[in-house]
Amino acid sequence: MKLFTHFLFFLLVSVTCAAAFSAKVGVNYGTLGNNLPKPMKSVELIETLKAKRVKLYNPDPHILKALNGTNIQVSIMVPNEIISNISANQTMADEWVRNNLVAYYPHTLIRYLLVGNEILSFTGDADKKVWHDLVPAIIKIQFALKSFGILKVKVGTTMAMDVLESSFPPSNGTFRSDIAVPVIKPLLQFLNKMKSFFFVDCYPYFAWSQSYKTVSLDYALFKGGVEYTDPVSGLTYTNMLDQMLDAVHFAMKKVGFPDTRIWIAETGWPNGGDIDQIGANVYNAATYNRNLVKKLNAKPAVGTPAMPGAILPTFIFALYNENQKGGQGTERHWGLLYPNGSNMYPIDLTGQTPESDYPPLPTPHNNEPYKGKIWCVLAKGANMTLLSDAITYACGQGNGTCAAIQPGGKCYKPNLLLLHASYAFSAYWAKFRSQGATCFFNGLAVQTSKNPSHGSCNFPSVTLS
Repeated sequence: MKLFTHFLFFLLVSVTCAAAFSAKVGVNYGTLGNNLPKPMKSVELIETLKAKRVKLYNPDPHILKALNGTNIQVSIMVPNEIISNISANQTMADEWVRNNLVAYYPHTLIRYLLVGNEILSFTGDADKKVWHDLVPAIIKIQFALKSFGILKVKVGTTMAMDVLESSFPPSNGTFRSDIAVPVIKPLLQFLNKMKSFFFVDCYPYFAWSQSYKTVSLDYALFKGGVEYTDPVSGLTYTNMLDQMLDAVHFAMKKVGFPDTRIWIAETGWPNGGDIDQIGANVYNAATYNRNLVKKLNAKPAVGTPAMPGAILPTFIFALYNENQKGGQGTERHWGLLYPNGSNMYPIDLTGQTPESDYPPLPTPHNNEPYKGKIWCVLAKGANMTLLSDAITYACGQGNGTCAAIQPGGKCYKPNLLLLHASYAFSAYWAKFRSQGATCFFNGLAVQTSKNPSHGSCNFPSVTLS
């Protein structure tokens, strides 16, 4: 009887471990929205997606408490702004771990601490100091974990693809010369020693959208039918994600660490965006993420051409559309879910649902560049209390930007603040778009292809051809 009981226990443990090992896909849980569900509801939604892992961008106590008692493995980020302080102060590292991990561990399954988010992508003088503080901070966080007797939590940091100086062909993958030896090499030494991962944010969407004339959309979406052979390695690629990951692999190989494991800290495809942003739609987002999930959950694991059979743990970005993120429209449209909790499109992160079980997707209408005029106007339902400051900012960025809405100007309507706002936003965006300006204004503005001009008042526009 005892032998039989031991056998059942062994079988249960084996099945549980196998299930955990095979669950490769998690989700990034961002909170930059003023309309998102409460943490408890969000955790329920994460479970309905069958996600076994979640990455948090800060150690939110309400979220960590909501994850208590679940089987969801958790990764937490240490904020960029405290990296330098931690690097010089073991006590601060100890306090951070005590307050943000020990307080919830082990009932919340915290498994990874990620020190900083894409810190090597920031290139100001102050940022460059933080580069050199990164690995010392990671080491101090690791020491803090050990001092608390926590051995199951691994430490790392996330990198964007811009840590590479060269990525094409993949065999030419090379880290930037300013970080390769002073930062990346000691980082990889640490990761190898601690059996941790190189966490990389990898977005084929951006690579494709910047090269859509020469790179097939099907190649970016894992749809097959397109191949690329690296002329140096002889390896053949059937999708852009593999190509990008192998560029990272070859870069690590060049600095002496070919066996460092890769974790995809962020990937995904935007389900919407601004009029001038190509390919951001629900059809492409669903296609990319479903095919990604299918690839990552294949048995046996397929890896990449340069890393055959490699298991690639992955977080899809993101759980929700986040309406308070700045930048271009795509920044606010990566969610698997709407803020009300409904599916943007059905998806099963275990990859077990056949494609035939999903309903048809909406036809994409922006897989070709938009051609014509675009205006930047006041958004419907915009917060009127913020409007005056936004207009002042738009009009204060260049001589003559808002001359038409000054007294005596063709568009001056002293009793129509909303019209003045739309003119100011359009004038600002038309003047500074080429310098990186966006049509957002903290959520007050949106792009439109409908001409808001009237009478003798002609609104400035951006013309795409």
